[in-house]
Amino acid sequence: MHIDLLIHSASQVCVVPSHDGPQRGDKLGDLGLIENGAVAVKDGRITAVGKTADLRATYTAAQEIDANGSAVIPGFIDPHTHIPWYGDRANEFEMRLGGASYMEIMNAGGGIMSTVRSTRQASLDDLVTDNLPRLARMLQHGTTSAETKTGYGLEKAAELKQLDAMWELNQRQPIELTYTFLPAHAVPAEWNGRTDDFVDYVINEMLPAGADWMKKHDITLFCDVFCEAGVFDVAQTRRILSRAQEMGFRLKVHADEFEGLGGTKLAVELGAISADHLVRTPDADIAALGSGDTIAVGLPGTPFGLAENEYTPAKAILAAGGALALASDCNPGTTWNESMQMVIALGCRYMGLTQAQALAAATLNAAYAIGRGDQIGSLESGKQADILILNTANYRQLGYRYGGNLVKQVIKKGEIAFQQVS
Repeated sequence: MHIDLLIHSASQVCVVPSHDGPQRGDKLGDLGLIENGAVAVKDGRITAVGKTADLRATYTAAQEIDANGSAVIPGFIDPHTHIPWYGDRANEFEMRLGGASYMEIMNAGGGIMSTVRSTRQASLDDLVTDNLPRLARMLQHGTTSAETKTGYGLEKAAELKQLDAMWELNQRQPIELTYTFLPAHAVPAEWNGRTDDFVDYVINEMLPAGADWMKKHDITLFCDVFCEAGVFDVAQTRRILSRAQEMGFRLKVHADEFEGLGGTKLAVELGAISADHLVRTPDADIAALGSGDTIAVGLPGTPFGLAENEYTPAKAILAAGGALALASDCNPGTTWNESMQMVIALGCRYMGLTQAQALAAATLNAAYAIGRGDQIGSLESGKQADILILNTANYRQLGYRYGGNLVKQVIKKGEIAFQQVS
């Protein structure tokens, strides 16, 4: 049989099998390892995985890539970023080094609102130009699909501008972007002290605008809310997400970053695809994750970036039978990190994950956290050919090593999208 591409002679092919869903509980970390493995690709999709000798005997390929004893893994999926934004907050990092907390900076008009001011002032071209290099660096470190969010506009025109920037960015570089509408990321300064009124504005003005944008572009958006003390409480979050669901949005929730208010349990109740952050998640909410379909997304770069000591309780979530994913939370305020390899390293050290668990959480389960687990996230026959060839023979170097780049080649939809220069 003739195919387009055969990647062969890999020391290990990490299939990361799905078994028709995310890897839950003690099943997390099943890599389906094939030694001396190969991957066959046709029309941008995986035709077969198996031993090199078997696939070379079965297929003839227009192009062959000799992995030459390197490990081959699925492309990383980053299911929580805050791209696109404009500007930076290096001064606030300096303030935190001086002892100011994240919430103190936010309450003084900094934090999210600082980036909101910069993003509102930026043009669409500014947003696209500023974020293309970030996505290029993400690709070079192995991210092949990523979620992107609004939430730095916090008024209708600026939120729609962020959606337009996402759309344009998706056309101009290889990483496939999934779009999330986050009009309730914070209470903007002009609504200070009137959170319920701002919630009314989100529901009556911004959600309809987002729904119109969604219909115009013939895609489904996620809707997200920052359910947190001092931002939006559980009742306000429920109002926004329930209305969004009625309008055709799929749901996500920021929850339990600083306090456990019950946002995770609400996410499970409403059928949200994911609940993200989950640092101070109550036991009842962890139990809910075990019985529901909502993916728990840990963002270890965020507490690391804030120099905090608490991280997503991965072991408790897995013990409850939950499904756990990892993401970067790449943003200008708390964790400007464009490498999922670094996220894996942090997940191993501070969430207690093994390298195999962290790899599955950053690929297959991350794909399910953006609703694409049936298409990407593993090297299974029929899935999109998003493949990484590492410059190491053993996947266990991921997590063990950090601060560099172990990705030698990035294959996106069966085509080479990035290759390290020797």
